Amino acid sequence: MTLAELEREALDCTRCPLAAGRTQVVFGVGDPAARIMFIGEGPGREEDLRGEPFVGRSGQLLDRLMAEELGMDRTSCYIANVVKCRPPGNRDPKPEEIEACRPYLESQVDLIAPAVVVTLGNFATRLMLDTTEGIKRLRGRSYPFRTGVIVPTYHPSAALRSGGQVVAEMRADLIRAKQALMAAGLR
Repeated sequence: MTLAELEREALDCTRCPLAAGRTQVVFGVGDPAARIMFIGEGPGREEDLRGEPFVGRSGQLLDRLMAEELGMDRTSCYIANVVKCRPPGNRDPKPEEIEACRPYLESQVDLIAPAVVVTLGNFATRLMLDTTEGIKRLRGRSYPFRTGVIVPTYHPSAALRSGGQVVAEMRADLIRAKQALMAAGLR
């Protein structure tokens, strides 16, 4: 299956109750051959309306940090979420919703085959590292993952709420991701 075929399948998904409340599926965006992939939690209001991940205030911060720390924009990477439909009121995704969407995310990661996966926040980090540990304990390092590494960092919305210290730690994590790309001979 290609990424385009997987996306077509996801657009018709009704595996969980989130499908009933969505405007559209927010599958993913970017370069399907990207060497770095960002994985967030789930779409918010703006993402649900536009059908693209990270287009609101969090996305603007992510775009800025990618440009400043990685020297790239969203066309050079791939961005996806754990769940593909907006949870009502931007609540946290429920375990059964995460499990319903997991095959899509796993297939996206398989098809893109990034050398570096940057997980944004608790939900993406816990899922991809198969752990119950929180982001505060997991960030600051990289972890072996398939044929590359995972670099956990905060979700941009946490940085918007918490300010300078969290942004500084996100910057450090993105520098770690850039170093991992360079070590893989990809930057």
